[in-house]
Amino acid sequence: MVVVPRNVRSKDKVFKSPATLAAVLQGLQAQGKTVVLSNGVFDLLHVGHVRCLEDARARADFLVVAVNSDSSAAANKGKGHPLIPADERMELLSALWFVDYVTVFDGETADELLATLRPDLYAKGTDYTLKTLPERDTLKELGVKAVFVGDKKDHSSSKLIQKIRRRKLD
Repeated sequence: MVVVPRNVRSKDKVFKSPATLAAVLQGLQAQGKTVVLSNGVFDLLHVGHVRCLEDARARADFLVVAVNSDSSAAANKGKGHPLIPADERMELLSALWFVDYVTVFDGETADELLATLRPDLYAKGTDYTLKTLPERDTLKELGVKAVFVGDKKDHSSSKLIQKIRRRKLD
C-alpha cells in the first residue's frame, strides 16, 4: 500500500502516469477514504473552474483533477488549443489547496481514465447532465456515481480567449 502525505509541495501532487496514481488511490480507498475525479482542459484557469473543483472536493476525502493532454485538448477544442501546455496546467492546478492530485490523459473522453483510477465519484460541471455525459456507460459499468458541481456555467476559457482577441491592445 502506498500513501502520499497531504502536506507536500505542489509538484509532488502531479502524477504524469495515471497508472502510478491509481496505486496511491487504491491505498487511500483501502483505508476507507473516498476519491472524487474531475477532468477538463483547464486552459486559462478561471473562477468557474475553482467553484467546480471546490464543490467536487467537498464531496470526498480526496480530489483528483485530470487534464487533457495537449493533443487531446487540440482534438476537443480545435486548432490553436491549448494555449498553456499540459505540464503547466497541471502545475497550476496542483497549487490549489483543495486539489490533492493531478494527472493527465490522452483520450477524447475520460472512459479509460475512469477504468484506471476507479474513483468513488466523478464530478463534472453543471453544463452536463447524466444524459449528456459521454462517460455515463463506463460509470454505470464501474459503479461510479456522477455528481454535477459548481454553479451555473457562466465562465469559459474559450470565451476568455475570444474576449482577449477582440480587445485592441494599446
